[in-house]
Amino acid sequence: QVQVVESGGGLVQPGGSLRLSCAASGSIFSIYAMAWYRQAPGKQRELVAAITTIGSTDYADSVKGRFTISRSNRKNTVYLQMNSLKPEDTAVYYCNVADDSGDYWGQGTQVTVSS
Repeated sequence: QVQVVESGGGLVQPGGSLRLSCAASGSIFSIYAMAWYRQAPGKQRELVAAITTIGSTDYADSVKGRFTISRSNRKNTVYLQMNSLKPEDTAVYYCNVADDSGDYWGQGTQVTVSS
């Protein structure tokens, strides 16, 4: 059993901030990377940010300078700090955890940016 649980989504005004959390638990023996994806209605799921076990990070061009991905010391928890939020950031945000056996997904958390 592998569990991936996201939290921290909600409704925020344009220009506001939100911090998402993702906790992985269960039979995960060697995490390769953790990442955040998002999917807006009618659109394909896209990578937002990723972090590897050695700490390297990647970001989508649309969020560079505004979002920051980080992990805990034990590397089973990942965060996404989102600043200067825009309406186009509205989507369901999903956490992905990759280990030696495959990829595991959370159920997602809704982020809505609206005035």
